[in-house]
Amino acid sequence: MNAFAVAIFLQVMHQTVAANGRSDETTVAGTVGENIILPCWNTATNVTPSFTRWMKNGQFTIERNHSIVIPIPSSEGHLTIMFNQSLYINGINPSDEGTYLCDSLPHHKKTQTSLTLQIVSGPDNGIIDIQPATPLSNGTLFVVRGSTVSFNCSSLSYPSQNLSWGFQGVASSNDSLAVGSGSWLDFRIEDVQPTAQGNYSCRAQNSISQKAAGWSTELLVYYSPERHPECLWNAGKDPSHVQFSCSWFGGYPSPTLFWGEKHQESGSQGKQVAGQLMESEETDNLVVNLNRSLLFDGQMLKCNGHHPTISPGEEKFCSFTLKSPYPEGEPLVTAVEGTNVTLTCTESSSLPPALTSWQRTAQQEDVVSGPKYVLSEQGPTFTLTIVNITKQDEGLYFCRSENPLMVRELEIYLTVKATSQYTGAIIGIFLAILIVGSGIVIAKTIYSNRDRICLGNGFEQMEERGDVLSLVETDEEEVFHEAIPRLPPLPLTNGHNTTLVEIHTIPSINHEDAEILEHPLQLEDRDIDELVTF
Repeated sequence: MNAFAVAIFLQVMHQTVAANGRSDETTVAGTVGENIILPCWNTATNVTPSFTRWMKNGQFTIERNHSIVIPIPSSEGHLTIMFNQSLYINGINPSDEGTYLCDSLPHHKKTQTSLTLQIVSGPDNGIIDIQPATPLSNGTLFVVRGSTVSFNCSSLSYPSQNLSWGFQGVASSNDSLAVGSGSWLDFRIEDVQPTAQGNYSCRAQNSISQKAAGWSTELLVYYSPERHPECLWNAGKDPSHVQFSCSWFGGYPSPTLFWGEKHQESGSQGKQVAGQLMESEETDNLVVNLNRSLLFDGQMLKCNGHHPTISPGEEKFCSFTLKSPYPEGEPLVTAVEGTNVTLTCTESSSLPPALTSWQRTAQQEDVVSGPKYVLSEQGPTFTLTIVNITKQDEGLYFCRSENPLMVRELEIYLTVKATSQYTGAIIGIFLAILIVGSGIVIAKTIYSNRDRICLGNGFEQMEERGDVLSLVETDEEEVFHEAIPRLPPLPLTNGHNTTLVEIHTIPSINHEDAEILEHPLQLEDRDIDELVTF
């Protein structure tokens, strides 16, 4: 087509639009990077066009003479007018957005095709951000119970988009949490609890193309057990084996438990350091079986619990110190034939608690409870009562305590005495000895005071008269050799003869000089009451 023909065509096309006064407008969405075909309905049905022209925003864009055959649109050209007058756009880019007008020869006299190409993109590059959350190796996130959690979703979409948050948990399905428009949407949960555990999804939809995209993530709510681990022990298959268990329930997920031993570091002033690690596992309850060869007195066994919600510096554990048994009691017991006797043994120091039993004789035969032997236990006290003791019951008895560490025994020797058949005779002899002894004491007392008794005509007169004097006083048994001058008799007094007595003091070995207390001539001035009457 020459320039004159094109000019005539444009003039006719404008005149047609002006005459009709309208054109059909349609909006078409195109995504950046995609291919699109804009249709042209400007020719009558069953009419083959001879010439087609496309304009964009009133400016000439591309034209085609249909008498010239062209191949199918290739990927090299950006715009191509197809045989049916449609406009093929290869790889839409943002500059292709605008209003397109199509006309052709021969053209339809009633309408023209006007298309608005709206460039859209997205939604894509969606991002879900949950804070504070810790990612796991599989991409799952977890938060700590009780914390405040913020949720944010963003994506790129042109020209606009609608965003929404959804939640699907164990007890709920597809709950809507938040909706909005814009480039991002957020909300938050305060004091998050395990019920908030589940899948969180964010959905974005382009408001023009209605194209939608979604992203989701799984959120777990972790929490540690409220208490410390608990250490327990159970009896093994025999007394030399023991089963130690460490339980720490009430947390999510299950903690990791470590059974190990502690010992005192040399020169560290009591500092406990880690010893052998016996066993570890991610579980709520960890059991370890040990035998006597691995245990010793004073050994500390410790169970440590680790949980993702607990900081590394914070330690949760339980422990106990092993102690060997030590039974205590009286080692010597005496009983009389025909009576009952109770042997007592106390064991309270062992850990794990020891099993205590009674044995007898050097062969250590087990004592079984029955009519003869009565066994009882009250707390840490164990008793053995022997009924109606005989001489055959005399001998060794053992209080045997055993725990997984060792065996210890308390040795008790029981002595049995025969029943006394001469109790009455013994009592009689005792009374006879008591009476004879009392008589001897009385006789000795009378003999020692014979001078007083004789002078006073008995005890009664001696008590009535207080003027009896001891004729001789001496500290030692010495013979008095000096002559005592006799005094002349005095006249009768009250019908009695009166005799004057000269009193001397025999010198003791502790005195150097002898003193004559009184002289016969000095008695003249004395009262007559001071005389001794015979």
